Amino acid sequence: MSVNVLYKTSAKANGGRDGRAATLDGTLDVKLATPKELGGGGGAGNNPEQLFAAGYAACFIGAMKFVASQGGPKVPADAAVTSTVGIGPRSAGGFGLDIDLAVSLPGIPRADAEALVQKAHQVCPYSNATRGNVDVRLTVV
Repeated sequence: MSVNVLYKTSAKANGGRDGRAATLDGTLDVKLATPKELGGGGGAGNNPEQLFAAGYAACFIGAMKFVASQGGPKVPADAAVTSTVGIGPRSAGGFGLDIDLAVSLPGIPRADAEALVQKAHQVCPYSNATRGNVDVRLTVV
């Protein structure tokens, strides 16, 4: 499937999970640290799963706003998505991710909120990238 690319960004990492990652334009620069649960020191710094969780949560709100612009219920200003990303060994070998998205849409009736979340899951690029490859559970909270 082709994509009509409207925006690109590039980032470079050095040192792996205990190094540094930065966008080439300099707008993001983070120290990386491996969590204790993955055998690291757990010191100050972020890890790729935290960055992925933050990106997915923000992008999913954008997807809901896009769906709303196409005739869905308006996304309230206090809408929030909590993305929980887990990592661990896969039974088939290697490592895999496991994701939970908890979506808060105050003031929207539950059935409408659940429909909005399902539609957003069909258009969100993170959802499309993970579909069929990573377990993603959606919950309206």
